[in-house]
Parts: sequence; C-alpha cells; structure tokens
Amino acid sequence: MLNKERLAATFTELCETDSPSRHEGAIASRLKKIWTTLAPDESFEDNSANRTGSESGNLFFRFNGTLDRKPLFFNCHMDTVEPGIGVRVQREGDLFTSAGDTILGSDDKSGIAALIEAMRIIREQNLPHRPVEFIFTTCEEIGLLGAKALDPQNIRATFGYALDSSGSGRVIIGAPASNRLKIRVDGVAAHAGLHPERGINALILASRALALVPDGRIDDDTTVNFGTICGGVASNIVPERVTIEGEVRSHSQKKLAELTERIEKIFGDTIDKWHDPTGMAKGRPSVDFSAHLDFPLMRLAPESRVVREVDLTAKSIGMDLALVVAGGGSDANIFNGYGLDTAIIATGMTNVHSIREQVQLQDMVDLTRLILALLTR
Repeated sequence: MLNKERLAATFTELCETDSPSRHEGAIASRLKKIWTTLAPDESFEDNSANRTGSESGNLFFRFNGTLDRKPLFFNCHMDTVEPGIGVRVQREGDLFTSAGDTILGSDDKSGIAALIEAMRIIREQNLPHRPVEFIFTTCEEIGLLGAKALDPQNIRATFGYALDSSGSGRVIIGAPASNRLKIRVDGVAAHAGLHPERGINALILASRALALVPDGRIDDDTTVNFGTICGGVASNIVPERVTIEGEVRSHSQKKLAELTERIEKIFGDTIDKWHDPTGMAKGRPSVDFSAHLDFPLMRLAPESRVVREVDLTAKSIGMDLALVVAGGGSDANIFNGYGLDTAIIATGMTNVHSIREQVQLQDMVDLTRLILALLTR
C-alpha cells in the first residue's frame, strides 16, 4: 500500500523548504497546497502569529471520517533549529542526511511526511477512517510558542499523538516540567584603571553565585542548566550588569519548586553577603530573579486510552513499541496541559539539532504504517 519513493520525495521536498523558527511562511504555504489536494472537510490558519512573531499561524486540517470511532489528532511542528537555511538533502541508499553544513530537518519533517503519505493512501484507496485532525505548529524550537498561542477550543478530539522524538519504536509517555530562569545581577560601573574601588563587579558576584548553585544532572528526575550569560561593556569598565538565563527541569513538581527556590536563595545570599572592602563603592549590588513555567509536566498512565490504543494498534501490525519517559519538552507538554492526552511517537530521526542529523526511510515507512493503522483499524 505504501509508496516509499513518494514518501522519500515528500520528505526531501519538505526538508529543502527552509523553515527556521519564526520563518515558517514557505513551509506553511507548501503544506496548505498539499493538504488541499487531500480534500479536508475543514482547514484554517489561526491568528497565533500575532503572539509568536512567526510568518505563519498554526495550521489545522480536519477530516470528518467515515468510521464510528473516537476522533484523534496528530501534531508536528513546522519549524527547525539553525543552521537551517539552504538545506540540501543527500540520500545514500535509504539513509537521508544534509549536505553537511546545515541541519537536515527530519525534526520534525519526518513526521509531517509520514502523515501526508498516510492520508494520500487513504484518499487514493478510499479507505474508511476515523475522524482526525492534523495540527502543525510554529516556533516549537524556541519555546513551544505556537502551541502556547494555540486556542485549544479549535481542537475537537480529546486525545492524540505528537510525532516528534528521536529513535524508533518508542512512545514517550512522560516528560518533565521546566522552569525558565532569568537572573539579573546589578553592580556599579567605574573606570577599571582610575577608580576601581568605586565600582561593584557584577560579573564577579554572578560567578560566585554560579559556583555555588547545583548544575547538570541532579538526580534521576531533575536537571539544571545555565545556558547564557551576558554582561559588561569593555575591559576597562567595571561591569555594572550581568544577565544569566537557565532552566530547571524535573519530573517532580515538588523538586522543581524546591530547586528553583534554592537557586534563588543562593543568588540572594551572595548579594546580601557582599561587603565593601574599601568603603569607596558608590552603592550596593542587587539581584532580580525571575522564574516562569516554560512547559508543564507530561505524565500518561500506561493504561490510559491514548497509550493503550497506540500500543495495541502497533501490535496488530506486528510492531513492538517501548513506552519510555524522556527528558525533553515538546508541544505534547502543552497539549497535555490543555487537558488533551497526548503521547509522543518517535519518527526515526537521530542526531537532531546538529549537522549530523539523519533518518532512515524504513523508519518513516514504519511510522506511516502505524498512522494508517491508527486511522483505519
């Protein structure tokens, strides 16, 4: 039933349509044309671009179906990470890579290609299928912004699947919540050669606090990372301000809160303990600490409908799936936060977010078979 070479051609076309975050206009236009040929019963683009700053809103394509079964939805994101301009796909046998100077884009276009092929088969062979919605979001790679700006009232189904994970034969049923941290340490600027005593070095104070905070793998549930630090003006000026951005992730809401509070306290105590060794400083340092929930906890019970259905469907076509808990966040976290049970299905992509990204055609074929079975079984 599957047209492997058509699937490969669709995947290549999608990958070579550049779509770095906030620049999804071209891929959105292409997807509208493709899905229009499949005659959805309803299609529309939402107004989320006003909030995300993307060239496109999120796309919705709804098919009413002919089987008396509960509707479901599938989700993929349209955007890619950088470097993602000028992508050229190379194929060796059934292995797809980029030319080597960009990412490939299998994250997440391997999932999109499989969805398109599955619906093409259904339409060509007039296969009975259940009601289904396809939701393609923007700006996933820069904070799940498209999903956050989406109105869940636009989704009729109560459960579905995000096709967005590396590896194959895996269904993600758990992912952590994440707090995004922004910490600003303020000191006092002064000439570093003439009057250093009058200044307060914000960079030094920030580094003292960073040396004390937990970092990396904290335990099986929890990680902490500080990813950016920005501050200072010139080597001859005592740096007045430093801004640090980081995150805390955990599968435990309690640990997430406790660790965030601990980091805030360390920065606060570091500033409070500052003393002026010369008595000549023109002020005192301060710290501004903010933490907001970047994405909520995702936790699905193995016996939940969304998990049971994909597991039993896979078995019905001779496919074994591993149910796993992962450490990344995705649109599925946001959908689950809306009360829409959403499991994540791996698409076969590997080495994502790097120029070594690759995917095997057979993994996309297997994913298409699973989608078809979920829709027509």
